[in-house]
Amino acid sequence: MLTFKKLDSMEHRDEMLQFRKDAFKISFGDASDFDENQYVSWIEEKSVQFPEGYVMVVENDQIVGQLELSIKEYKGKMIGYIHLYYLIPEQRGQCKGDEIYQYAMRYFYDHNVNEYHLRVSPSNTRAINFYKKNGMQEVGLELDGKVIRMKGYCCSN
Repeated sequence: MLTFKKLDSMEHRDEMLQFRKDAFKISFGDASDFDENQYVSWIEEKSVQFPEGYVMVVENDQIVGQLELSIKEYKGKMIGYIHLYYLIPEQRGQCKGDEIYQYAMRYFYDHNVNEYHLRVSPSNTRAINFYKKNGMQEVGLELDGKVIRMKGYCCSN
């Protein structure tokens, strides 16, 4: 069973940088455009603003993933947003993504949003298939075709 620990940019610096760089490589082929200092500053700001949304995924006292969730405005309405949904390679394909997904849905439910979005690289077919399996739909291409915006719905309270 997975547990979720609030992200601490000092304590989890190495893991969060490794995970984000790996996500960049999977999405864009390399991480040469990744700015570590800018990312750490952004994480520090967002993890204060959304403390339960910025978490490390833990199993048996080992960090196996990371989740970044927030609430933001999109086209005049408040939505949930998944900035990063990461599970280490050796843990993929074992239904652990489903547990992370359930955490995200509870988070959005607790924050009274029923629509959530994310962006994913068109080349990351494994992630796209996972998101579609969980009911998400493609909205369209953004950033000159570098990413696909996807949306899904959960129940709000």
